[in-house]
Amino acid sequence: MKPKRNDNIEVTETDEGLVLFQMNYDRIHNLNISASVIFELCDGTRSVHEIAEEVASVFELSDSPLTMTLDCIERLEREGLVFYDTGQSEFS
Repeated sequence: MKPKRNDNIEVTETDEGLVLFQMNYDRIHNLNISASVIFELCDGTRSVHEIAEEVASVFELSDSPLTMTLDCIERLEREGLVFYDTGQSEFS
């Protein structure tokens, strides 16, 4: 499955990361730099594995941060900031 950003979120970029405003819940979320990168990569075209590989590239890491990426995406999903399109499969 490929995580995708919720379209009902207003995004503001800051020096420290992203500030996300959930209009439907009147909530604000402050994302640090690494969570911001992960959020930006959740565009519905990449799997969690592919996002982790991109994160490794962006931060010049020798190993893919798969566990950290998955944990972050799960938290973003719990907060309603990203979702999985159930019509997609991991291999599509």
